[in-house]
Amino acid sequence: MTSPDPAFTEPLHVGRPNIGDPEEFLRLVQGALDRRWLSNDGPLVRELETRIAERLGVAHCVATTNGTIALEIAIRALGMTGEVIVPSFTFVATPHSLSWQGITPVFADIDPDTHCLDPASVRRLITPRTTGIIGVHLWGRPAPVTELEEIAEEHGLQLMFDAAHAFGVSLGDRMVGSFGRAEVLSFHATKFFNSVEGGAIVTDDADIARTARLMRNFGFAGEDDVVYEGTNGKMTEVCAAMGLANLGALDEVVTTNRRNYDAYVRELHGIEGVSVLPIGEQGRSNYQYVVMLIDEACAATREEVLAALRDNNVLARRYFWPGCHRMEPYRTMFPEAGANLPETERVAERVIVMPTGTSVDEQAVAAIARIVRARVEAA
Repeated sequence: MTSPDPAFTEPLHVGRPNIGDPEEFLRLVQGALDRRWLSNDGPLVRELETRIAERLGVAHCVATTNGTIALEIAIRALGMTGEVIVPSFTFVATPHSLSWQGITPVFADIDPDTHCLDPASVRRLITPRTTGIIGVHLWGRPAPVTELEEIAEEHGLQLMFDAAHAFGVSLGDRMVGSFGRAEVLSFHATKFFNSVEGGAIVTDDADIARTARLMRNFGFAGEDDVVYEGTNGKMTEVCAAMGLANLGALDEVVTTNRRNYDAYVRELHGIEGVSVLPIGEQGRSNYQYVVMLIDEACAATREEVLAALRDNNVLARRYFWPGCHRMEPYRTMFPEAGANLPETERVAERVIVMPTGTSVDEQAVAAIARIVRARVEAA
């Protein structure tokens, strides 16, 4: 169904960047230009690392050029080899960071209530070749940290977390960032907190931090002293400037995200077969994602609802569809994987991620909900 006149004259995107203080960003960039120090562990990068470590209550923050490089470096720093258990319901960078290094990602199923790893599924997949587990904190809520820590300890496995969705999130009073042996953050432009492009490894383990710092700079321990295999994973001063300028606005962004989340819950209430995934009460959330679920009771399909939104310039998205196990090279490597991932496949067919953030207000949410309601009622 195509609307002749879209509800929004300009496209409303998922992941539109939150920009905190443009003037502070320009001031910081000008300082970098004046110093003529634009990369190679500059003062802005070091300041950002210090402030992030303090904010998360961890000993070490190693800033990188992006979250994917951070994953690859952390995986190597932890010495993962052989097989590593990961969810299939995640961004493809998570398994790619393993397979890129000759490690086999083994896909575990998810809890249908949280969309995070199901510990029971993880247990079933452990083999003599398993060396680690990568949990993913999804939608701004923590993975089952305690259960995964118990499994890792019982079987002698390395445990780390992909926390790309979880900057500023807590489990109880403890901030995400200090769980497992290391956690990886993404500061991509679409994230709750962004540095245009960027990422970080956060850890309380000094050895992991030291190794990660070597690896992000080609293995250099001094001007002419290469002591380790490495790559170019350094964050630039310009990206660090954006990160520093955005740090001060995070409370405002959370308030806006929470307002939008509550508005979606309110405005979509009563549409049969349509719901918003609960955030949960496990601790603090950043409310980065609004996840609308279309279930079997809905008169319209997920694809019909998504098409109606896009016809009206609401560029909502199917996230993590159809699951990493159905993307290459994994669907060729593991053609039968779906048989062990029933919840992953069911959830992947239901999810629509909705626009939120500082570019969206309650009036926009109400208009979006009207589009959804009209499409469902017309089915």
